[in-house]
Amino acid sequence: MKKRIGVIGSGISGLSASIRLSNMGHKVQVFEANGYPGGKLTSFKLGDYRFDAGPPLFTMPEYVDELFHLFNENPRHFFNYRKKEIICKYFWQDGKKLTAHSEKRKFFDEVYSEFGVKKKILDQYLNNAKKKYDLTSDLFLKKSLHKLNTFLSIKTIKALSKLSIFEIGKTLSEVNESILKEPHMVQFYNRYATYNGSSPYSTPGIMTVIQHLESHYGTFIPEGGMHSITKSLYELAKRKGVIFNFNKFVSEIILKKNEVKGLIVEGKKLVFDIVISNMDIYPTYEKLLPKIRLPRNVKSQERSSSAVIFYWGVSKIFKNLDLHNVFFSKDYRDEFDSIFIKKNIYDDPTIYVNITSKEIPKDSPENSENWFVMVNTCADNGQNWDSEVKKLKKIVLKRLEKTLGESITPFIEQEKIFTPKTIEENTKSFKGSLYGSSSNGLFSAFLRHPNFSRKIKNLYFCGGSVHPGGGIPLCLLSAKITSELINKS
Repeated sequence: MKKRIGVIGSGISGLSASIRLSNMGHKVQVFEANGYPGGKLTSFKLGDYRFDAGPPLFTMPEYVDELFHLFNENPRHFFNYRKKEIICKYFWQDGKKLTAHSEKRKFFDEVYSEFGVKKKILDQYLNNAKKKYDLTSDLFLKKSLHKLNTFLSIKTIKALSKLSIFEIGKTLSEVNESILKEPHMVQFYNRYATYNGSSPYSTPGIMTVIQHLESHYGTFIPEGGMHSITKSLYELAKRKGVIFNFNKFVSEIILKKNEVKGLIVEGKKLVFDIVISNMDIYPTYEKLLPKIRLPRNVKSQERSSSAVIFYWGVSKIFKNLDLHNVFFSKDYRDEFDSIFIKKNIYDDPTIYVNITSKEIPKDSPENSENWFVMVNTCADNGQNWDSEVKKLKKIVLKRLEKTLGESITPFIEQEKIFTPKTIEENTKSFKGSLYGSSSNGLFSAFLRHPNFSRKIKNLYFCGGSVHPGGGIPLCLLSAKITSELINKS
């Protein structure tokens, strides 16, 4: 039966859910407080420099393509991308460097040349990660973990029978240390905990599957930058009848006897049969459901990491850098202790530099580059971010200039800065956390808020703060899970 569905938020998960539900025959309206779609996945210009504001990494492009295939459209007519031969360049403070090639043989050769780690050890590590992924992806990533039929399937029984493979009793770092041993490579693979805003010293060993998405399937660059994902899906949604309402602030989800009846949008009551929130789960309860108690697990779960991001227009070409570049801290454990335990800004942080003009020359003027420079931080806890940013900028520039052996500061001609506070203001992510809750803890990655409400009929959720988690692929899967739940209701 055709239903009237209201979607709160037009992040990539909200866009994807609206497309899927429209394909199922429902009447869908999206309400977005900003004047543009995309949530974190947006773009802006500083002078002649273009920047992707949000997630800079693109994996599993087939999940985007799938949305076009629903309507028998060729995605290449609307959205194109290419695979990267170099996944990322890594720099350590002791002078060690690593170019992570997508081609395994090249990667193995380079690792052995730089760090003496043999192919058979890397093979063992990557194969173990693949086994974990193959056993869990259908179960944990593509279905609701909060429905009984998920746990009564043959796949579940098979996965549970091999529980020891998942290494959930060890941390990610402990798994990496036990297999790899070499400190640089341990740090290299520990980094993947940051892909869901967690600490490698707390998140469980099953999280070796995160790197599998990158090393096995590869990384990609969309033509036109990451924002082209948003643009192509927004246009697809419009073509298929989804109605978008921008600069429209939803103030409340209307309930009657614990059943959704609609939304209050700028003082007007609008009737809907079903409501989906693509907002962060915390403000969804706090602001839109004032009469409903915030679930205990949402209140108690640790926030994921946030970030300070410098967007720099740099009037110089740096030949040693690629699209993705990582400059490691000296003491990784101390860095994560600062983020998650001390909750302060680390004074020797790992620095990520993304330069889309390496692949998309029009993103910057000639002989210039657009730098997206990110440092992971704790979520916002009332820090004086103006003061923190001043100190951090000096640290970041000094480190980068020392490692590269080149001046950067005189060539910065455009600048914009995001802090956890501005991230929260722009995206409604609670405390500016990039991935909702962290995955620190034994089962935390699998105990995110469900894609539906247990207490409120016809209320659903999608996005990075609910199951299965943050990042573009998981947000797309979240929308798929939510849409299928609605279709079965």
